[in-house]
Amino acid sequence: MTAESLVSNEIIPLRTSDTGDEALGMMSEFYVRHLPIVNNSELLGLLSEDDILNFDANEPVGSYSLSVSHHPSVKTSDHLYEVMRLMAEYQLTLVPVVDERNNYTGVITQEDLMRTFARSTAFSEPGSIIVLEVARRDYSMAEIARIVESENAIILSTLISAEDDLSFMEVTLKVNTQNIGAIIATFERFEYQIKASFNESDYSDSLRERYDSLIAYLNV
Repeated sequence: MTAESLVSNEIIPLRTSDTGDEALGMMSEFYVRHLPIVNNSELLGLLSEDDILNFDANEPVGSYSLSVSHHPSVKTSDHLYEVMRLMAEYQLTLVPVVDERNNYTGVITQEDLMRTFARSTAFSEPGSIIVLEVARRDYSMAEIARIVESENAIILSTLISAEDDLSFMEVTLKVNTQNIGAIIATFERFEYQIKASFNESDYSDSLRERYDSLIAYLNV
């Protein structure tokens, strides 16, 4: 999935002559806290709600000092993971998208990105979740996948995170079966530490509630 597949022109970019008040009105209309500033097809920067509140809202945005100074953006060919990384790093509600010539093409909003991942196979297909704790020196996704597949299941998605103790990793697996007893037993036979496991019936309602709560928050 690349940025090109999700880019939208629904949100009209700001011009340097637009005022802070006009920008706040657009942010309220589209439920975002950031807006791109564009001159013709050139992306000049990303204006945040805080930039306006810390300045004179009657002044044109072209005179503002932007708090997001690195002008974060993605290419149309970049993967959606890069969009997510920028949103997390700069705490953005949208990310501008440019083409290979650095011409502005639109934006990807936080809400659209979340909806896309929520509708992906990893989230929508029934299954179960297994959370492993693995020593970094022993980590092998090839071996983990082999163990899952030996029990006639497949891995739909993985999430790898490190605790403060960098010698261990937490590996979260989404597998395509609700009968995970045999998979867990095989992991334990190979001396893997099982931190948690969840059947579809256990987590689907909770996941849906959290997703709905997130979307409701984004729409506030």
